[in-house]
Amino acid sequence: MATRRQRRVAEQIHRELSLLLMHEVRDPRLADITITEVEVTRDLLIAHVYFTVLGGADEQEQALAGLAHAHGFLRTQVAGRVQLRFAPDLTFHIDKSAEYGRRIDDLLAQVAGSVQAKDGSEST
Repeated sequence: MATRRQRRVAEQIHRELSLLLMHEVRDPRLADITITEVEVTRDLLIAHVYFTVLGGADEQEQALAGLAHAHGFLRTQVAGRVQLRFAPDLTFHIDKSAEYGRRIDDLLAQVAGSVQAKDGSEST
């Protein structure tokens, strides 16, 4: 369970990274990235940054490579904008929750379709 300070720092990092990606980073691989969540460790030394990107697996890998390339710049900028004793190390992860949600929706639609088909066949 995250402390209030962890949540506050994570929100600040989320906000600053989003602004940096929108206004200051010029890498075309990072054009369609959306930061979905930031989780900070208890000691505030590591920030796990989750993101989504439009497109398939190839675009996700390109975005991950672009973030790895921009890592130093992003960490330096976040350090200057978020008032902490130590700049947290940024680790980037592809957010799979949207894909997971779509998969659950598909499975629920299949179940609903089979139930309707079963009910329809029994009533005739």
